[in-house]
Amino acid sequence: MADSPNLKEQLIDPIAGFGVTFRTMFRKVVTEQYPFEKNPTAPRFHGRHQLNRWPDGLEKCVGCELCAWACPADAIYVEGASNDDAADERFSPGERYGRVYQINYLRCILCGLCIEACPTRALTMTNEYELADSSRESLIYEKNDLLAPLLPGMEQPPHPMRLGDDEGDYYRGAYRKPAEGEVSQ
Repeated sequence: MADSPNLKEQLIDPIAGFGVTFRTMFRKVVTEQYPFEKNPTAPRFHGRHQLNRWPDGLEKCVGCELCAWACPADAIYVEGASNDDAADERFSPGERYGRVYQINYLRCILCGLCIEACPTRALTMTNEYELADSSRESLIYEKNDLLAPLLPGMEQPPHPMRLGDDEGDYYRGAYRKPAEGEVSQ
C-alpha cells in the first residue's frame, strides 16, 4: 500500500494548481510597450557617460586619467595633451586636456567609480540606457560622442578662457557667466 498515491496527490494538488490559474486569469495584464512608450528612469540611474563643459564651452576634462585608473573593467582610455598657451587657444582651463577619450561599452559595467574619481566633475552619467548596437565598433564611444552638446552662449573650443583670469577662477566657481549672445574679448 505504500506505492499507491494518496488522495492529496491525486485530487487536491491539481485543484490548487488550477486555483492559481483561475485567480490570475482575471487580473489586468501588465505589458510594457517598451520601444513606443518609455518609462522614466530613477533619478540616480547610471546610464551612458557624458563629458561636461564649462559655461563658456571649454571642456572640464583635464586629461588626468584618474577615471581610467579607477575603472575596474578597464573600459576607459584617456590620452592627455597640453593646452597651447602661446596661441591662447585652449580646450580646458587647466594646463592639460583629454586629447583622446574613449569608453568601451562592451566592457563598461556602469558602476560609477569613474565618476567618483573625477576631480573636476567632468564625467557624469546620464539617464540614457539604450546602448545596444549591431556592431562592436559602434559601442566604443569617442570623445565627440561623449561631450555634452554646446548650449546657447557656449563657444566651440579651442578658444581663450572667457570666465576668469586663470584656471583657479573656473575651479573655485569665481566667474561670471556670460549673458546670452555676449562674446567677451
